Amino acid sequence: MVYTMRDVAQRAGVSPTTVSRVLNNTHYIAEETKTRVLEVVQELNYFKNVHARRLATGKSDLFGLVISDIANPFFPEVIRGFQTAAWDRGFDTLLLNTEYSDERTISIVRKLVESDVRGVAIMTSSIDHTSTHELTSAGIGVVFSNQCSAEKLVSNIGVDYSGGISEAIEHVVQLGHRRTAVIAGPERNRTAAAITRGLTAGLSRRGMKPLIVVNSNYRVDAGASAVKEILRAPKTPTVIFCGSDLIAMGAMSSLEEAGVKIPEDISIVGIDNISFATLARPPLTTINVPREEIGKTAFHALERMSQLKRHQGAEYTLKTELVVRKSTASAPLS
Repeated sequence: MVYTMRDVAQRAGVSPTTVSRVLNNTHYIAEETKTRVLEVVQELNYFKNVHARRLATGKSDLFGLVISDIANPFFPEVIRGFQTAAWDRGFDTLLLNTEYSDERTISIVRKLVESDVRGVAIMTSSIDHTSTHELTSAGIGVVFSNQCSAEKLVSNIGVDYSGGISEAIEHVVQLGHRRTAVIAGPERNRTAAAITRGLTAGLSRRGMKPLIVVNSNYRVDAGASAVKEILRAPKTPTVIFCGSDLIAMGAMSSLEEAGVKIPEDISIVGIDNISFATLARPPLTTINVPREEIGKTAFHALERMSQLKRHQGAEYTLKTELVVRKSTASAPLS
């Protein structure tokens, strides 16, 4: 027999509204009442009918989360933060992956509109905010990361890389480094471009203009080919700043193959502080980006927009900081 929410309410001696609030964790309910409802739910083996709820309320239980590459270790903590925040509020997450494909992005936007999601967090700068007009036109709120200014149905989470970059530059200055290079992220990636500008400007102000700036991708093999170009340059840097930890670890592997010792010959600094950074050999000095907090903030930004009468978006800023490990050391004497 298939039981309804009304059956659960009747058996537990509460209203259907109370059952809904217990199952969706959207309001405070006395522990005794919550326990009684959950016992009946288990006894009747009751499952929420999300389609019936959508028909009744005109809204789904879904929030969309769009990333670029599920294989990139930058994203798991973003996903965890977003899903945890959504789950705590009784909502589910529709996770979609662009694979850096424009064609796939178009299909994803269409899928999100068709799924009638309550809001969408686009946590990849590989999607331009102008390509998501279909979402806001459908009344769906969108939150971006480092992309645009807030407006109706649009919020933005800005990651302030400047603090972490300043700390990283000061760190290598104190270690006596003067010859620097930068392995940047993809040229067309807005976040990567902003990080590169911050690094080159900060280094130049300290009289350490990079000897060479090379672009790389965010794949597993990132940084390897860039290192070969750096080592062919007339002067060899004593420290390399990398646009991500993946790039940094790819660079470290390539340097090791070339017989370059880290950090004795060349120091390496990454960005992101992914979990693998501590497993690198040597462990990677990197700029910490609070990725789980990005995910949580993205969900709360979407929920807040949906609750406001005018659905006005807002700006959010998260800070970065340097984490010093063993991939940086005093500059070699030569």
